[in-house]
Amino acid sequence: MDTNMPAGSDAAREARQRIARHLQDLHRLHLVLAEESRALKRFTTEGQAQVEIEIATDMIEQYIGQSSAFLENMRGRFEARLGLLRRGEPAFGGKADQAPEHGAFWLAFSRLCAVLRRTERRSDI
Repeated sequence: MDTNMPAGSDAAREARQRIARHLQDLHRLHLVLAEESRALKRFTTEGQAQVEIEIATDMIEQYIGQSSAFLENMRGRFEARLGLLRRGEPAFGGKADQAPEHGAFWLAFSRLCAVLRRTERRSDI
């Protein structure tokens, strides 16, 4: 381990790796769903277009519902923590704006806020 790295960097790296693995799993599920949706074409070619329409509609509605519920849960979870996160700003001799990490902290915080706003707009659709 690099002794120059800040405390907790191993834990942060592990958390990022776990999340990356979960997102890879989610991507694989997306590929499986895409393949299943392509297979629905057989219903139309067999003269049962309504069956394809109904299954496609169910699949998309359920996906949107599940995705929206997940995003709303994450948005609510992190919006509720914004105050606590904001208080985590690095300080330097009692002057936060002089801390070397001040800019990076607020850039990361602003990015989170922008993602939360984007998520909120997406859930309003």
